[in-house]
Amino acid sequence: MSQKAYAKGSDFPPLKPGVLRLYSMRFCPFAQRARLVLAHKNIPCEVINLDLQNKPDWFLKKNPEGTVPTLELDDKVMWESTATSEWLDDVYPQNKLQASDPYIRALDRMLLEYSSKVTTTFYTFIRSPGDRDKLVGELTKHFQTYEDFLVKRKGEFYGGSKPSLIDFFLWPIMERMPMLTTMDQRAGIDKKTFPKLSAWVEAMAKVPAVKATAFDPKTHLHFLTGFFAGKADPNYGLQE
Repeated sequence: MSQKAYAKGSDFPPLKPGVLRLYSMRFCPFAQRARLVLAHKNIPCEVINLDLQNKPDWFLKKNPEGTVPTLELDDKVMWESTATSEWLDDVYPQNKLQASDPYIRALDRMLLEYSSKVTTTFYTFIRSPGDRDKLVGELTKHFQTYEDFLVKRKGEFYGGSKPSLIDFFLWPIMERMPMLTTMDQRAGIDKKTFPKLSAWVEAMAKVPAVKATAFDPKTHLHFLTGFFAGKADPNYGLQE
């Protein structure tokens, strides 16, 4: 099936019984969370990409929020990145991603809640160039928090010796973080100040699921520049 995005006025692609479907958008960091889980666990799935600035009516009937990721399997429809990712991990038990230790699960939940602050700072950095002196300080604080959480883990990942669900939850924004250095070099992760976080970024970049879903900083910057101008191109980079 084509990777090109379905937009308003497009025909609904018929469902196949028993086939898991993911409604996504190629450059959405939240949809990437679910795509990382799908790729890591080798779950067969049909992907339907959408134009989120011009959504098909049939999609809004399935998910009134109009958000991705959205999963559909027969009569089941669910959305929201953490809910869909946790469901995938529960229903498809191979390569289990959620920690069995209740304390580690609590730490993961704390870090997940904190990550929303990192996401807010990231997008504000792009949209508010006049505030970057303050935002560089916020990024430094966020990187230190991520560093401190990693110190508590036995291994280069938050999951220890291999990625866990929290690693995949954090990764999409961190994948996009290098694009900020094209605007201000101070936004980078200093290896001497944040050695474990820097090592984590390098280790994650080598994970097969990350490689399968990643785009380079230039591509992310192109998409987001268009997005904030109201001219996002969900098909950027695809051949005609």
